[in-house]
Amino acid sequence: MTPRHLKQILLFALAAVLIGATVREGFGAAWISQYSFASAPVTGVSAPVKPDTSPKTAPQGSPEPDSVMQPKPVALSKRVVEYHIDVRLQEDAKTLQGEETVTWTNPGKKAVSDMYFHLYPNAFESKDTTFMRESGGQLRQDKATPSSYGYMHINALQTTETGNLLPRLHYVQPDDGNLSDHTLAKLKLPDPVYPGQSVTLKLKFEVKLPEVFARMGYAGNFVMAGQWFPKVAAYETAGTRGRTTEGWNAHQYHGNSEFYSDFGIYSVNINVPEAYKVAATGFQAKASDVKDGRKTYHYYADDVHDFGWSASPDFVYFEEPFSTDGVPGVRIKLYLDPLHADLKDRYMHAAKSALAKYAQWYGAYPYSTLSIVVPPKGGNGAGGMEYPTLVTAFAADSNSPGYDLERTVVHEIGHQYWYGMVASNEFEEAWLDEGITSYSEDQIMESEYGVEPNLSIESSYMTDPAPLKQLSWSYGSNDHYAENVYMRAKLVLVGIEKQVGAQTMRKILRTYFQKYKFKHPSTADFQRVVEQVTNQNWDNYFSAFVYGNQMADYAVDSIQVRPVTENGAKQYESVVLIRRLGGRNGPVQVVLKFADGSTLQKTWDGRDSQIKYDAVEPSPLAWAAVDPHHDNVLDNKQINNFLKAGLPEKTRTRWSVGIVKLVEGLFASVAW
Repeated sequence: MTPRHLKQILLFALAAVLIGATVREGFGAAWISQYSFASAPVTGVSAPVKPDTSPKTAPQGSPEPDSVMQPKPVALSKRVVEYHIDVRLQEDAKTLQGEETVTWTNPGKKAVSDMYFHLYPNAFESKDTTFMRESGGQLRQDKATPSSYGYMHINALQTTETGNLLPRLHYVQPDDGNLSDHTLAKLKLPDPVYPGQSVTLKLKFEVKLPEVFARMGYAGNFVMAGQWFPKVAAYETAGTRGRTTEGWNAHQYHGNSEFYSDFGIYSVNINVPEAYKVAATGFQAKASDVKDGRKTYHYYADDVHDFGWSASPDFVYFEEPFSTDGVPGVRIKLYLDPLHADLKDRYMHAAKSALAKYAQWYGAYPYSTLSIVVPPKGGNGAGGMEYPTLVTAFAADSNSPGYDLERTVVHEIGHQYWYGMVASNEFEEAWLDEGITSYSEDQIMESEYGVEPNLSIESSYMTDPAPLKQLSWSYGSNDHYAENVYMRAKLVLVGIEKQVGAQTMRKILRTYFQKYKFKHPSTADFQRVVEQVTNQNWDNYFSAFVYGNQMADYAVDSIQVRPVTENGAKQYESVVLIRRLGGRNGPVQVVLKFADGSTLQKTWDGRDSQIKYDAVEPSPLAWAAVDPHHDNVLDNKQINNFLKAGLPEKTRTRWSVGIVKLVEGLFASVAW
């Protein structure tokens, strides 16, 4: 046995003793995690799971859809861009051949002479791209393989009036100056585009798909085309997200960042081998066309800011119509891996439950379709992701998944609201999407499945809290990003709910959604809604927990007990010092328990940095606890919430500090 192994055994033995002690004192619930946050499930396999390419006998599904639908008569968003794309999947070479015509309309008040394009597949061009450097070739539990190499080449670029513009297109790296990064390109236009005027560009492009990794690529015959076309960057007008001057919001593709773009119209022809089925954003506007052993699907979507699609010959398709209050009529479309075909009722129930509740709580779902794609085993790099009207579940690695199945579907459908319609800037304020979605996900899981979150254990994971309002790539790692943007952000929202009540919190989120759908709001916009609905000032709370990196740690700092005589009778004076060691998230409850079994309960508003309680009772104090019911969800060090009175001062201090450091070290080594 090596010293390292011995140290590990001793550490976990100490942890076991500590857990046992806390259980005896009634704090055991804080150590029981009922689930982990909605990221890829841990399989326990360190090496990537290779896709299953063996022939599959597909269970019987519904006939493949081929019904034609029509666009809405009324625009819901400010349609800044319009895309017409023809794309052909070359299944053997794992490439996409595309032609794109994009029209951009200047939404501002100034003439624009430059345009920016996101070329996301170039993130997989080499190990030296910004995405690969920052991610280390890993996203969640999904690792790049030697075949996770991809690129996007622009082969032709022109306007409808001019010739070749390719010499005017240059890669730019405004975030880090990394010359090896080609995920953002700047085009000098031949003529300025004046306010309200438009420019139309025609492009030809080729995409080499990587073996599935970080949201896109292939796994066997399965293809996930996410961020697959040259996409115009977002142009923010003055007043959007607090901007004082208008301009492009254009960033490289980073290890932690997701996406941000303007609303518009998409008309996309997707050509695949005849045996393939295609799931895509929007709906089919024309019947599919079969010719020379290949099939062309025509999809259309409006009032969306992205377009994703997936294809596989193995999809087992099911479809059901669904209508309820706030969901006037939607076709729920399942594209299942054969291993999960028998689980279609679970997928459908999760989708219907999520749509119904989100519509009831926040507002109507205005689209006519919702597609759910289940990747095959080995294709989890494409799993757990959202696109307008299309989401991906986790891969079919098991034929008996737990609540991860429902949780993932519920989470990704939640993104239809906060990512899809509200459309926050995920480059710069990702918490407004991921945090609110994670909060909403918990509400659905508890309402529909009786699965309650263990907020105490989640708070204990916060070993390195960071500001929520910051650039996504400012976080130290993907784990650091996830801890804060998903989990800590959710806890901040629960902290608001604890203070205002569940009904008022729902009113806050409904008001926020109704006011800012299709408008790209900011953190400041969200705070204003909180203040308007509650008629309170929330500056201290947002400064500490949103703009700052604080948690709300309340601790029993010390206990002093001494005998005294009052009116000739022997009494005991117990003095308890309670400290606030982080941001303010009061009020909190304080319980004093005496040796004879009697208790005193106090409520502290938590505004000051500390408070003393002086109690003279016939019995000496046995122990004191602050926040005994764990109502303060932002307390990440609950080990100091409880203190016995019997230990000598030096021993008490030594054990308190030592145990806290031990627990912090253990969580730092195993969390995330």
